[in-house]
Amino acid sequence: MGFDTSQVSATAVREAAQRIQHAVTRTPLQSWARVSAATGARVHIKREDLEPVRSYKVRGAFNLMLRLDEAEQARGVVCASAGNHAQGVALACAELGIAGRIFVPRTTPRQKLDRIATLGRHQVTIVKVGSTYDEASAAARSFAETDGAVMVHPFDDPRTIIGQGTVAKEVHDQLGAPPDVVVVPVGGGGLVAGMAAYFAEACPSTRVVGVEPAGAASMAAALAAGEPVTLTEMDTFVDGAAVRRVGDGSYELVQRLGVPMLAVAEGRICAEMLDLYQVEGIIAEPAGALALAAVGPVGSGATVEVGPGSTVVCILSGGNNDISRYAEVEERALVHTGLRHYFVIDFPQEPGALRRFLDSVLGPDDDISLFEYTKRSSRETGPAFVGLTLGKADDYQPLLERMDASGLSYQPIPPDSPLFRFFA
Repeated sequence: MGFDTSQVSATAVREAAQRIQHAVTRTPLQSWARVSAATGARVHIKREDLEPVRSYKVRGAFNLMLRLDEAEQARGVVCASAGNHAQGVALACAELGIAGRIFVPRTTPRQKLDRIATLGRHQVTIVKVGSTYDEASAAARSFAETDGAVMVHPFDDPRTIIGQGTVAKEVHDQLGAPPDVVVVPVGGGGLVAGMAAYFAEACPSTRVVGVEPAGAASMAAALAAGEPVTLTEMDTFVDGAAVRRVGDGSYELVQRLGVPMLAVAEGRICAEMLDLYQVEGIIAEPAGALALAAVGPVGSGATVEVGPGSTVVCILSGGNNDISRYAEVEERALVHTGLRHYFVIDFPQEPGALRRFLDSVLGPDDDISLFEYTKRSSRETGPAFVGLTLGKADDYQPLLERMDASGLSYQPIPPDSPLFRFFA
């Protein structure tokens, strides 16, 4: 898209905060007791999941649409979104009386689709197209060119980036002092660009760190290439941050401001989603938990290691999670933490074979989570797909030793195997 990135400044962010204050919530900055105790740092969560659309995206959408003149408003707006930006645009359309057409991937969770329709009321039309944000974006751009509607870009427009940057101003105001570290989730790069631009001027001592899902690290790829590039392969599980190509303007700001990009495994994000739900009672979507999943104590191997005494802020960017996704969330978390493993095991086709396996191979805290077996005629053995859940990750090697001692022929199925996707 391309634009003058000098438009994105602390002054512009402050002006945007005044402009959109009627439409957004000044979300809480909560102390995160669990991770503060683990790290010795003062760790806070910025609860952008408590916005009216359960995401920070409402900030950029309103800031852009409030800058439209009467002629632009009459033309209507169009956007593409994996769900959260669409909700911000839908709410703005309803409140400002602007017609909107919203393109979303066909993979968008039902919960987000329902929310878009509810927030937009009669002002918006939802169009499902493609399987990724980038396909929806291409359709939205084509519609804008043929229909004349104004494109409300989710991350590559200075008005969007400035609006999203108001999160940084709120954090600064709420702390009353510059934070030492701010950990920001990254998809297309609008949020991290806006926040980094604000902190660079208003709090130059603050270190802004961007974190991406390992399977969709498009900003890191851009920084490595020296320009935005299109990812050829991408894991779309963290749908709110799964973008094949970051914005030109957001990339330029991130590169110029020297914001480091770090990756977090999708399984680690899932484990954090479960911890947030079970410990803090917070429902976070995968992209919402991304920044929080990155943080841990020095020496822990965490993506972002923080030490005692520092003030750290993690942006919880969204809470639009479809409850039906928790089964996959739990599965990915168990595999990531080494508690869930899959095998193909050749069982003798004779009575008592399974009983011997249970008695001699399974540990006292192990459980069978999957068992798919079909008896074969005229054969001595038959293969079974077996999923095992261990009591603790350290039980895996002893399990393999007992498998070897049992005399059974078996093959572990690694997570990167096509077979793994078939039954996991």
